[in-house]
Amino acid sequence: SRQLPRLARLRNLLNMTIIGQGAEAIVSRKGKTVLKERIAKTYRHPTLDLTLRKSRTRREATILEKLAKLDFPSVRLIAMDDQTMTLTLEHVNGKKVRDVLNSKNLKLCREIGEDVGVLHSHNIIHGDLTTSNMMLTDKIVFIDFGLSFVSHKPEDKAVDLHLLKHALESAHHALYEAALKEVILGYKKGNPSWNEVFTRLETVEKRGRNKK
Repeated sequence: SRQLPRLARLRNLLNMTIIGQGAEAIVSRKGKTVLKERIAKTYRHPTLDLTLRKSRTRREATILEKLAKLDFPSVRLIAMDDQTMTLTLEHVNGKKVRDVLNSKNLKLCREIGEDVGVLHSHNIIHGDLTTSNMMLTDKIVFIDFGLSFVSHKPEDKAVDLHLLKHALESAHHALYEAALKEVILGYKKGNPSWNEVFTRLETVEKRGRNKK
């Protein structure tokens, strides 16, 4: 792909340092600015790959713009370029919740639950709810909306919650039960339609158990 050398030159030109790389994107930083580059997938047909990366870049930008209008605590979008498949974002100066959550600050989980409830009340599905995608500043700030989408379906919201539960159990096993209780309390406050989501969550989890 010609894109990676071009983006590498862009990073060098801007004097940016790579701070993270996942399956979908490379994240670089300079000062208070972050550049997120959605990378090409050589195993996909080039036309399909281009279409998918362009649509996902646009979708993530659209959701970040909506979150800013809602004053939701999420990373802020500065610019979007769907030719280079890049998002320019404000750098969030804080620590990952994954690295700081402990038995003394479990109330953070109530804040997480409430924020996720607010997301769902506005029909926004994060798609990757882990404590690695939450930064602690003077509040919790959600990052990485690369898998996010809009949905009115309780099923999609239940799956989002299921992923969060799994992430808590995996990364914070010793705190899991207490943390989950706080998340549930917060979610009920953040999403007035919590009952239908929890009802669907039971179905989602039962379906998962039956597959084992």
